[in-house]
Amino acid sequence: MGKGAATREAVIDEALRQAVALGLEGISLGGLAENLKLSKSGLFAHFRSKEALQLAVLDEAAARFRQRVVEPGLASPRGAPRLRTLFERWLDWIAGEPCMGGCVFAVASQEYDDRPGPVRDRLVAVQNEWHELLARVATDLPKDGKAPVAFGRQVAFEFVGLGLSFQLHGKLMNRRDARERAEEAFERLVQEAAG
Repeated sequence: MGKGAATREAVIDEALRQAVALGLEGISLGGLAENLKLSKSGLFAHFRSKEALQLAVLDEAAARFRQRVVEPGLASPRGAPRLRTLFERWLDWIAGEPCMGGCVFAVASQEYDDRPGPVRDRLVAVQNEWHELLARVATDLPKDGKAPVAFGRQVAFEFVGLGLSFQLHGKLMNRRDARERAEEAFERLVQEAAG
């Protein structure tokens, strides 16, 4: 990897940490330049605007999410084991990857829920991809055969609700039993869906 690519990667990595802590709008180009010992003009050579950096941060987060959550999940056997692995890996992601400390998608979804533009569009696309994957995986749950897509979308909706509840109780409310409760609720969801 060349020096330019390494610098770009370091900027995105630091910006991702800032985004988890402060939101995508909280990313400070001056702060990034100072933390990474770069000039502002050096930073702008890689990212012509704050929006371009925010989009790069979302793309990097999505790539890490695929590697740490989606790929291990899809490597599991179809049906409940696959959905369970996705859920467990997602809870790990929400709890905080070692270098991030939280879920940038959860932070950004609050920040961009009513703010139009390319950053929101990219965030929505990433979340739609995740929800559609969950819906497809969920159609393999019923014991009596493949379920319709509408069934899968409902399971995905409830799956995501459990993850967001874990986020609220574990992160904000600092409840030590948040993961246990989320996992118990997930098992009920799977049992009900399996029929």
